[in-house]
Parts: sequence; C-alpha cells; structure tokens
Amino acid sequence: MAIKIAIAEDNSFLLKAILEKLSFFEDLEVKFYGYNGVEFLEKLEQDSNVHLILMDIEMPKMNGIETVAEITKKYPQIKIIMITVFDDDENIFRAIQAGAHGYLLKEVDAKSLHQGILDTLEGGAAMTPSVAMKALKLLRNPPNFEEPKEEINLTAREIEILEQTSKGLNYNQIGENLFISPKTVRKHIENIYGKLQVHSKLEAVQKAVRNRIIER
Repeated sequence: MAIKIAIAEDNSFLLKAILEKLSFFEDLEVKFYGYNGVEFLEKLEQDSNVHLILMDIEMPKMNGIETVAEITKKYPQIKIIMITVFDDDENIFRAIQAGAHGYLLKEVDAKSLHQGILDTLEGGAAMTPSVAMKALKLLRNPPNFEEPKEEINLTAREIEILEQTSKGLNYNQIGENLFISPKTVRKHIENIYGKLQVHSKLEAVQKAVRNRIIER
C-alpha cells in the first residue's frame, strides 16, 4: 500500500524540487499540496486520508508552526515532518513543541528524505544531523522564547482603517466608508506602518491580529 503524503509549501520552485525527490519512490503517493496553512487545512478537511505531511515553516496567512499545532489537535494520527531552510533554535523548538515528528532541511537528498519518511512512520524522528544536535542542546537548556509584549498605541481611526484593510479594501473604498479622502487614508496607513514597524499591508494586518488589536 502506498504511503500517502501531503505537502504545505508556498514556494513553487521548492515545491517542485520536493515533488521531484518523492517521484523516485513508488511507495510514495502525493495526495495534495497547499501554498499556505489556511489553504492546506481546508484541503486536509476535505481529505484527511494522509499518513504523513511535509510542512514548510515560512508561509503566508498561517505559518507552518501554527498549522502543525492545528493538525496535531484535529488529526493526531498524521505524522508531520518540517522541511525548511530555517534551522535556527527558535523554529526547531517551536515546531517540536507544536507537535512535529521530524525536522529536515530542504537540501536533504531524495534517499534521506525517503528514509526519513519511513523512519517517522515507524515511530522514529527524522532529523538532519545539525538539527538533531541543536534539538539536544535545546532539551538540555530549554530557552525562553516568549515574545515581550509590545506597547502599540494606535488611534481609534487607525484601528478602523486597519480593520478595513484586513478585509482587502483599497484606499478609495476605505475613504468612502469612513468619509475621508484616499490621501488621508494613505497618511494613516503610513502612520500605522511606523507604529507597527512593518512595510506592507499584510505585515500590518498580521501583526495587529497577533497583538489582538484587530480580529482576524
């Protein structure tokens, strides 16, 4: 019986590379893939007949670590291997904490990836050697990665504009809704970027949601 795999990866070039590595093995069958955590969870809801998931960390809308936490709650029987370019301590620690069963770097060769999948399904933990060393260190000295609470003071008007932005509205539409000019909206958005220390609408909305300034 084929091992059913699903992949969460937002970079189409890297997704192609993973699919190519998996294609060498007849015992593996890729069921589906998603380009972000939200899309991936929707697809998983439609078809959860999956043995193992290969999960990227940096994805828009919902990152890999948040997605792993959701999957672990809803589908504890599915094994998850993080497959990422990031091997920093915090990502490793948070991924394992969220419920990941393995952690491989994207440069992993096809044979090692296949073996890692088999090992994980047999109850082992697939890990790139450098990651395994870091994981051991983290176990010996558990770090404190708690983010300090940021003091963010947005005005009521700025929060209103952020809420409208999160719904995908442009400057003109927001201006019409709030009875102000698009130029004024732009000025408010610039102030919001400065206060939140971000450079895009997406970053602003994500940070505001994270800090509970607005609801998602």
